[in-house]
Amino acid sequence: MTKQDQIELGKTLWAIADDLRGAMNADDFRDYMLSFLFLRYLSDNYEAAAQKELGRDYPEAGGNDRRSPLSIWYGENEQDIEPFEQQMRRKVHYIIKPDYLWNSIAELARTQNDDLLHILQKGFKYIENESFASTFQGLFSEINLDSEKLGKSYTARNAKLCTIISKIAEGIAGFSTSSDVLGDAYEYLIGQFAAGSGKKAGEFYTPQQISSILSAIVTLDCQDPGTGKKKKLKNLLDFACGSGSLLLNVRHQMGVHGIGKIFGQEKNVTTYNLARMNMLLHGVKDSEFEIFHGDSLLNEWDMLAEENPAKKLHFDAVVANPPFSYRWQPTEVLGENFRFKDYGLAPKSAADFAFLLHGFHFLAREGTMAIILPHGVLFRGGAEARIRRKLLEDGNIDTVIGLPANLFFSTGIPVCILVLKKCKKPDDVLFINAGEHFEKGKRQNRLLPEHIEKIIETYQYRTEENRYSRCVDMEEIEKNDFNLNISRYVSTAKPEEAVDLQAVNDELNKVEEKIGDARRRHNDFLAELGLPPLPFTM
Repeated sequence: MTKQDQIELGKTLWAIADDLRGAMNADDFRDYMLSFLFLRYLSDNYEAAAQKELGRDYPEAGGNDRRSPLSIWYGENEQDIEPFEQQMRRKVHYIIKPDYLWNSIAELARTQNDDLLHILQKGFKYIENESFASTFQGLFSEINLDSEKLGKSYTARNAKLCTIISKIAEGIAGFSTSSDVLGDAYEYLIGQFAAGSGKKAGEFYTPQQISSILSAIVTLDCQDPGTGKKKKLKNLLDFACGSGSLLLNVRHQMGVHGIGKIFGQEKNVTTYNLARMNMLLHGVKDSEFEIFHGDSLLNEWDMLAEENPAKKLHFDAVVANPPFSYRWQPTEVLGENFRFKDYGLAPKSAADFAFLLHGFHFLAREGTMAIILPHGVLFRGGAEARIRRKLLEDGNIDTVIGLPANLFFSTGIPVCILVLKKCKKPDDVLFINAGEHFEKGKRQNRLLPEHIEKIIETYQYRTEENRYSRCVDMEEIEKNDFNLNISRYVSTAKPEEAVDLQAVNDELNKVEEKIGDARRRHNDFLAELGLPPLPFTM
């Protein structure tokens, strides 16, 4: 399937969503739409594995029998169902009864079956509770099929679901349903829903253009990016992973087998479920990733709470797009936490540095961290100035990248990318001022491929360019009181042309001569007419 076909599938599904959601909030409808798309993927994957497992015993569908082949096999082999399901738990790590497969649900929707809603509820609970892997637990917990947003009565809700599912089934019938295709369609829909969510989009979505920059940076060699990409990342962390698009972008950069294991953390339970679905839809096996539901600032993930340095988990790459200037509650206990005690706590008005220090603590010595933050972290005073100074004096801030305004759905402010390392070669800081390199859009500005490539290449080769990038030594930064405001070091202002005063004076003299000549000729005309001359005022 071509990239254009994948885009067309995404557009087809978005048109269905836009048409069917009616007065329903885009965020609410998103959860239904994406869950049904995910059920389609799980069903296709399960049936393919079942066909492989059963071999010649797998029946052929056809004729007037609209049941799935697996439904037919279940009806004819009751005594073999339990060992078959045990085998499927071991191989694909989840179970879907034939009644709960997408094709069965779509058939109920097509025929406007009154039991669709109840069967769908049972199916979601069965997948969550009867699976082998913890990845599936609570996966559909935020999908409220009894919500009045679908309809005020059971009948109305059931009818609405029949319409939605039928339209989705029709819409994707002509497209391939491989993990790559459905994964890309899922990602496209997330982006479209983010566009309609305004400020709430910041809770779950990082624009692909910015995601590509972070992904490229953390996959390059830490010590010498100019040598190219790392061969392997043992592990990867995004502690504010949203829907997981940033993690998947890094995986795309490294290739399917380029990352040992992916780790993500997300506080919002709905978004946490989206991230797990997104991973599976992109063909990431449940053994290859772990997404945790919890608060990163409080470090609620037991896996990361280990204080023994010898046992502590560290990551080859850390990426993050945490909520900007998030208000939090720093306490004395947190002040003594191993992540913050050497730096101090970020102010309660803005947790930006708290997020940064959390991720930085778990960065491996030969790893790279790239985090998106508001520009305020570069110059604000108080506690943030002290944290910034220590990171600079310890040689941990490698690069500061300023991006254009209005790139995000959630905010119009310009943001920056900070690249941090625990062990870096250069003793200076690279500043990239890319704030004026973008394509203007009606709602959001966009980074074109050439803008993205320029940022990445400038970072990779540490190149300097007038009004764009510059390597600044620590002596100059210290003279600026450790202020990292990008315009202090790389101004995009065009210098005014130098004025040649002698040339200006010569030009004025010529003008004055011309005025004098003209006045004399004028007075000659007046004299011929017998009129008094005009007086000279120069």
